[in-house]
Amino acid sequence: MFGKGSKLYSILFLKCPRCHEGKFLKAHPYNLANFNKVREKCPKCGLKYSIEPSFYYGSMYVSYGVGIAVAVAVFVLIKLFGLDLGPIEIFISIVVALVLAMPYIGAVSKSIWANFFFSYDKSIAKNITQKVK
Repeated sequence: MFGKGSKLYSILFLKCPRCHEGKFLKAHPYNLANFNKVREKCPKCGLKYSIEPSFYYGSMYVSYGVGIAVAVAVFVLIKLFGLDLGPIEIFISIVVALVLAMPYIGAVSKSIWANFFFSYDKSIAKNITQKVK
């Protein structure tokens, strides 16, 4: 369910949506010099990551949803741990969590967006694995 071949693997580990081998981003999401820059194509299978100019603008909508999910998760965790925080402290906690997670949220959102349009191809992944051996 979570290994190679699942969309969740590609999304969380920021791998190529087609082969699940190549890196999706040029650098780590927290490398602010190359902040969430997507590679032009997969270094392993050659998939062109951008279908058209401004392809990843749609990932902003996904980013909003992921940000809301993080905010809700922080709120639920505060309540589960029984922390006695007022509304202002809860708000500040959520904002801090969102600021700290922002680079990863942006990267995951672009990966989710790409996975809407590209599917895993087992035969390509198998060929890449055989070439490595």
